Amino acid sequence: MSHSHSSHGHEHGHEHGHGHEHEHEHEHEHEHEHGHRHSHTHATRERPSLEPKSGRLLFIDAFSGVSGDMFISGMLDLGVPLAVVQEAVSTLPLDGYRLEQGTRFRNGIAAASFEVHVEQDQPHRTWRDIDEMLGSAKLPQGVAERARAVFARLAEAEGQVHGISPNEVHFHEVGAVDAIVDIVGAAAMVTWLAPARILCSPLPMGHGTIRADHGVLPLPAPATVTCLRGVPTYGVDVEGEMVTPTGAAIISTFADGFVRWPSIAIERAGFGSGSKDWGDRPNLIRVVVGTETIGASAASSGTHTIIETNVDDMTGELAGHTITKLMNLGALDVWATPSTTKKGRPGLVLSVLVGKARAVELEQAVLRETTSLGVRLYDVTRLERPRTMSEVQTRFGLIPVKVAGGGFGADQVKPEFDACVKAAEEHGVTVREVLAEIGRVVGSQ
Repeated sequence: MSHSHSSHGHEHGHEHGHGHEHEHEHEHEHEHEHGHRHSHTHATRERPSLEPKSGRLLFIDAFSGVSGDMFISGMLDLGVPLAVVQEAVSTLPLDGYRLEQGTRFRNGIAAASFEVHVEQDQPHRTWRDIDEMLGSAKLPQGVAERARAVFARLAEAEGQVHGISPNEVHFHEVGAVDAIVDIVGAAAMVTWLAPARILCSPLPMGHGTIRADHGVLPLPAPATVTCLRGVPTYGVDVEGEMVTPTGAAIISTFADGFVRWPSIAIERAGFGSGSKDWGDRPNLIRVVVGTETIGASAASSGTHTIIETNVDDMTGELAGHTITKLMNLGALDVWATPSTTKKGRPGLVLSVLVGKARAVELEQAVLRETTSLGVRLYDVTRLERPRTMSEVQTRFGLIPVKVAGGGFGADQVKPEFDACVKAAEEHGVTVREVLAEIGRVVGSQ
């Protein structure tokens, strides 16, 4: 859908022949036309690099919305090096483009900018092509998984809007490069920073229309709305696209929850920028990193929700299927507890732990997938040990492990079990031998 770029920066075209940013084709000429109004300079102000550290909270304050380039520029201003993006996208079979980091001044605030300049014709790419590209690239595991998850959410949204399979979603030739760089770059930055949790503010939604190849579409764009299922939004009196489908897919995939402002001991903040002028507000995004604290509001209202229901007429097969379905929909944990129900019948209590932003979606899924006639909800506060992914070199190869730290005693190292099973099968040994080898290597370090 060929939209003129209506919001933030270089949001790109794609879609099954529609080519709209992720929804719309946002032409570079148009976006630069807006950008030059705002003293966009190509000199990058000095910003000390941020060092990765476990246990941080990353907060995205999207008071003027979000797009792919805004997210990346905000992370750049926070202190994540541009090299993190460059190294990630260099592993992909892409050429004919260059990346540019600069500075924009908005209402007296110096903010980073990020642009992808596409300088030659690009091949036609479908979501399946891009997913296969990401799957076969030499990207670190966390980067590939995050990028593929964002693209999957985007393609599923586009497919649902246009009534086609996600595999058939096409990306506009130029837009596909922009989209790939933005999404892979965002995934690489989040993986590099390795925050324990990511929170985002509720997202502002503009109004109006935008022109696409097949006609005029309403704003917010249909794919944006579909991507933001379960995400809190609010309307503002701004005519234009404040949240692009790419930005919506990135935020809805990465964010663990949504709050106006979290309980956080601030370590550093940065500003990213988009190119459009909103008039009544600076087109910026603020990215904050620090240590999460449990404030009075969080302690009283909770950080997560537990959804529960009692059932006495559901088979074990259906219960197992429901648990798998709920986990796939974004539940953080699901468990079934044997119980005695009315009239002395044996039954179970199905419990679901979920971030508040997805509570409505999950409670509806419980009612849809089980035989229950109702659910109850209560808020809880969740304190997590900071976790990072690492790899251990063993005689059976590199095995990914999850490391839980945070000053709660010695670090806990837990191997990824599926990787252990694969290594055991490849080397003709038992899984217990692989686990023992990992324990020996970790113990000797």
